Amino acid sequence: MSNSQPGWFPDPSDHNRLRWWDGSTWTPGVSQEGKVWEQPLPPQARTNTGPRVPVWVWALVGILLLVLVVFLSPVIVPIALVILVTGIVGVSRGSRTWLRLKSRRAAIGVTVGAAALLLVTGSVSAAVLTKPAEPPSAVQPAKFADAGKTDATPATSSPTSTPTPTPTPTLTHVTTTRDEVVNEEIAFDKTSVEDANLPRGQTAVAVGGQPGQRTLTYTVTLVDGVETSRELKSDVVTADPVTEVTSVGIYDAPAPPPPAASTCNSNYADACVPIASDVDCAGGEGNGPAYFDGVARVVGTDVYKLDGDGDGYACNH
Repeated sequence: MSNSQPGWFPDPSDHNRLRWWDGSTWTPGVSQEGKVWEQPLPPQARTNTGPRVPVWVWALVGILLLVLVVFLSPVIVPIALVILVTGIVGVSRGSRTWLRLKSRRAAIGVTVGAAALLLVTGSVSAAVLTKPAEPPSAVQPAKFADAGKTDATPATSSPTSTPTPTPTPTLTHVTTTRDEVVNEEIAFDKTSVEDANLPRGQTAVAVGGQPGQRTLTYTVTLVDGVETSRELKSDVVTADPVTEVTSVGIYDAPAPPPPAASTCNSNYADACVPIASDVDCAGGEGNGPAYFDGVARVVGTDVYKLDGDGDGYACNH
C-alpha cells in the first residue's frame, strides 16, 4: 500500500471488516461493527501490501492521463513514432540502436509500447478534434434572452415614472370634387324604302349610316382620393347620327308580247310564200287569189303546186 498514513482500511482478507495499517504494513488488529480484536493476516493476503486504491482515484488518474495525452499529442506522437521506427529496426537487425536495448525481447516490448501509444493518442485526438462544434444558434437565443431580461429589469435606484398616454389623433377625411368629361358614340338607326326602279329581290344602300357623338359631364366626389360617387351634370349631343337607308327593289319587268302569227307558209323556205286558199306564181297562168313573186325552196309539201318541174324549187321557170 502506498499510503504512509496509519489508519483503519478494508481488510485485504475480508472486505466486510477493517484492519489497522501502521503506515508501512498490516497489523493483526481488526475491527468490525465497533468490536476490535487481533487476528493475523492470512498468508495469501500478504501479497497485498496495503488497502485497495478507490475506483474514483483510478478514474481521476485516467482522466488526467487522457487530458495529458490530448494536450501533449503534438509532442508525444513524434517521439512515439521515432521510438516505434527505432524498435522495428532493432528487432529486424538485432542491434541495440540508440535506445541501448540489451535484448530482442526489450526491443519488441518498446516497439509494441510505442505502437500502442500512437494508437491511443491518435484515437483520442481524432475523437476530440472531430467533435462537432455547437451551432451558434443554440447559444445566441439564450444570450439574447438574458440580455433582454437584463435590459427589462429596472435599476432599483431609478425612480419609477408613469408614461404619459399619447393622445389618439382624430382622423379627418378630405373630400374633393372634380368634373369629368366623357365622350360617347350614338348608334345610328337603320331603315328601308321601296324602290320602283330597282328590280324586285335586289337591295342597295341609298344613304350610309353615320354614328353620332355626345358629351357627358360628370361631377365626381372623392373622399381621401377615392371616388365615392358621380353625378351627371350635362348631356350634350354634339353630332346627330345619320340613319342608314336601304332601297328595296319592287320593279317587275312586263312580260314580252306574244310572237306575231306567221304569214308565210312553212312548207317553203328562202322566201315567203303567203298563206292563202291558193297561190300561183306571178306572171303565170294561175288565177290566184294570191301570187308569189320569187323562187322558194320546197321543204315540205308543195301544197300550191308551184314546183311544176319537180326540181324542189317553186316558181323557178
